[in-house]
Amino acid sequence: MNREDFKLLENNLIYFDNGATTLKPKVVRDAINDYYDKYSANAHRGDYKISAIVDSLYEDTRKKVANFINAKEPSEIVFTSGTTNGMNMIVFGFFKKYLKEGDEVLITLSEHASNIIPWFILQKEIGIKVKYIELNDKHEVEINNVRNAITNKTKVISLAYITNVIGDERPIKEISKLAHDNNILMVVDAAQGAPHKKINVQEDDIDFMAFSGHKMYGPTGIGVLYGKFDLLDKMIPMNYGGGMNAMFTKDGYVELREIPTRLEGGTPNIEGVIGLGEAVTYLENIGIDKINEYEKNLRKYLIDELSKLDFIEIYNKDNDSNIVAFNIKGVFAQDTAVYLDKYNICVRAGNHCAKILNNVFNINNTVRISLSFYNNKEEIDLLINVLKNSANIWKEIL
Repeated sequence: MNREDFKLLENNLIYFDNGATTLKPKVVRDAINDYYDKYSANAHRGDYKISAIVDSLYEDTRKKVANFINAKEPSEIVFTSGTTNGMNMIVFGFFKKYLKEGDEVLITLSEHASNIIPWFILQKEIGIKVKYIELNDKHEVEINNVRNAITNKTKVISLAYITNVIGDERPIKEISKLAHDNNILMVVDAAQGAPHKKINVQEDDIDFMAFSGHKMYGPTGIGVLYGKFDLLDKMIPMNYGGGMNAMFTKDGYVELREIPTRLEGGTPNIEGVIGLGEAVTYLENIGIDKINEYEKNLRKYLIDELSKLDFIEIYNKDNDSNIVAFNIKGVFAQDTAVYLDKYNICVRAGNHCAKILNNVFNINNTVRISLSFYNNKEEIDLLINVLKNSANIWKEIL
């Protein structure tokens, strides 16, 4: 689907590492080039025509993103450098002041590092408690397990919409309702969710959410922090300086701008914002539901074909996302990745920034295939043929 839009695919490359970053379509590259070639001015700084063009494109992207996730208003959208930056802003810009010693934060063992380490740091700094929601036999989150983990000290539930190793989709709407019924705030890491599934932050009643542009066919170095306006308005900026202040005087008086501007201090990643806006338009033109259905069918085909190989161990057969985690039995995951690379097949190998998940799997590393709509069955067939010949893997990689 739409393979002609991705120049890198002309090089006989089979790219199965979309969970790490996606390839970029021509329209995104063109939008960035236009910025540099036609109106390369700063945003919200100039009183001349090309600067006004930049201002318009920058704020148009904010509107596009708000519409993409169905935020109430564009002012609930803050541009960041990516999901990690967004999660850190949520934890240290809001919850460091909101939480008190002894308050509990619920996460799981299958979260990405950016949804674990900031909470660990807050645990050390102010004495909160990080607790884990028990996963079921398929390493998934069930609503009853969330309910069982809640106590009268629980103040936050922070979960990935779709995890980056297991690939399970969480019942966020149900969890949010349970959270709010217990006066708990809901935080969502949507890095793996936003590119593949329509997310409705109002319908799911999400309080804070973060995701990255580069995982949804946009540039690297740009991301989105969503927050309900009344919560964002209480967030402490992490960057002070140009653009985010209304005025300051020599006696130390500082007046900050309104949300979201005061959370975007300094010169922003303008090309990233413009590229992200084009990526959102691109995804909406294809149709996110169409993408989701295509990727589900492709994953089913991949699972069916891998299951025919008795030397392959699959760790998440039954999940319904674009992610498949597996190993060649008796072969270190990185060795498998090096072997596949000799055939121009790109996969991820390692713990995928989910280092404590080995407490669940009892293994440290897996091979991860994360699919996109530009992948197809022919590429999967080539992968399967290469894996069938992997008995000679040691000769090929040594």
